[in-house]
Amino acid sequence: MTQTGVNTIGTTTYRSKFKAATLQQILRTALVAEKICEVDRGDTYEVKNPYGSEAVTQITALVGTYNVDDYTTTNDTLTVTDMFKNAEHVYDFEKVLLNYDMFANRVEQQAFNTAASIDQYVLCNLLTDGTGSYTTPSGGFTTASNLNVIMSNLISKVSGYRDTYKGLFLVLENTDLTGVIQAQATNGYSFADAALNNGFMSSYMGVDIYVVRSGTFVTSTLGTKSVVASGRRVFGVKGVSTYAAPRGLQFEEKSVSGKTGKEVVTWGYIGFKLWAQKAALVVDILLTA
Repeated sequence: MTQTGVNTIGTTTYRSKFKAATLQQILRTALVAEKICEVDRGDTYEVKNPYGSEAVTQITALVGTYNVDDYTTTNDTLTVTDMFKNAEHVYDFEKVLLNYDMFANRVEQQAFNTAASIDQYVLCNLLTDGTGSYTTPSGGFTTASNLNVIMSNLISKVSGYRDTYKGLFLVLENTDLTGVIQAQATNGYSFADAALNNGFMSSYMGVDIYVVRSGTFVTSTLGTKSVVASGRRVFGVKGVSTYAAPRGLQFEEKSVSGKTGKEVVTWGYIGFKLWAQKAALVVDILLTA
């Protein structure tokens, strides 16, 4: 029987296929960013999106003349500036002595950690760059009676724009759900029954609600970006921003001199851009205690 441990060279091809498939599956199913942003996996480090000035319609009395406005073009570019990396060394004795497959475990752990980091990077940048703003009533989302008020105010901020057909989103942390779940279970009849039977409902008032772990929204420096997101949440229209991942995530297994086993490395290049002409469609929500 062929040994398929970390230190077996003959099975590297199969492990490579396994890791590539696992990474892509986790990234596409676990990332909130995949669901609210456009994703560019092309082999390029710049995504260009020039846009023109707004046209102004003239309303006058019946005359045979008109004024000519100047038309200007602004260049808007997404540039990939940050690298995500995760590297560990799995010793051969760790694989031999443990009762489960250490390689498969490290693949999944690295993939989930990378996904969480990408989500934090994208969501905090999205919130920081959005020009819409809203302050919740006291208690924020943890107070059940606030939910309908908050949702109606948020929806009103982006209503009337043609882009809303792409769908609306709201991203919360898990600690916000105490009030949200209570509100869902007490509003309406069939909806409340569904919430009582099935638990948290991921859509409310036509808005898709996504939940990330506590601590995702931070005020910090992430790579080359300074973000201000602590104590905040984000709402807006889907598909008005782009995150780029040239060539997707990559990985390597390396033999290291003086060590048994393999060094397992995952890395990728990530860039993000909320396009300037759409910035008003993303709302920075300030939570009030």
